[in-house]
Amino acid sequence: MNQITQKTTIPWWLTIILILEIWPMFVGPYLAITNPAFLGGPDASTLVVGSLIYLARNFAVGFAFLIAIYLKNAPMLFILIFIRLFTDLIDGPAFLAFGMAANETRLISVFVLGYYIPALFAMRYLWKQMTLDS
Repeated sequence: MNQITQKTTIPWWLTIILILEIWPMFVGPYLAITNPAFLGGPDASTLVVGSLIYLARNFAVGFAFLIAIYLKNAPMLFILIFIRLFTDLIDGPAFLAFGMAANETRLISVFVLGYYIPALFAMRYLWKQMTLDS
């Protein structure tokens, strides 16, 4: 069956994982716009530009997630979760390396339990859904 038109089932646990993956795409930009110092930077113009770039990147991925969920498209969801996982694999250590974490243990547990492990479960499920008909 054509992967583009094939609809996958989204069980309740995958819905929870998708919410975990999507909500930072909208909450993070809100925080960046309402508190530009959130992103750091040497002057006000850098803060505004950085906030807008951060907002655009996250909104784009967030809306792509919503479209993929609406279409129930396993390959699209798989790719988006992979991109999000890859980004988080860089963001987590970056927060630690630059001392942006108030509590390192909490940061590590949020990234591992909130992003890495759920993303791997979701990708495994979606991969199985994509290869069922092969």
